Amino acid sequence: MENRISVISILVEDTQQASQVNELLHQFGSFIVGRLGIPYKDRGISIICVVLDAPGDITSSLSGKLGMLKDVRTKTIVSKIKEPKEGES
Repeated sequence: MENRISVISILVEDTQQASQVNELLHQFGSFIVGRLGIPYKDRGISIICVVLDAPGDITSSLSGKLGMLKDVRTKTIVSKIKEPKEGES
């Protein structure tokens, strides 16, 4: 399966779930290109944006595992651009 660029947006509505979210992100760390975390203290939530370069099954697995956590919401966007083949740029 070929790699695609994906963005997973994560809303952590219960900040006590942060350690579980971070553990999952650590497990999938080899596929993470970048991560932005915003603790929105006025609302008591954390907002995280994660960019992945990974096969679709890996992206789906991470998004699904995050979404199964209590009070954690996710949305995934996947690029249509395919990974370049060897020798292409």
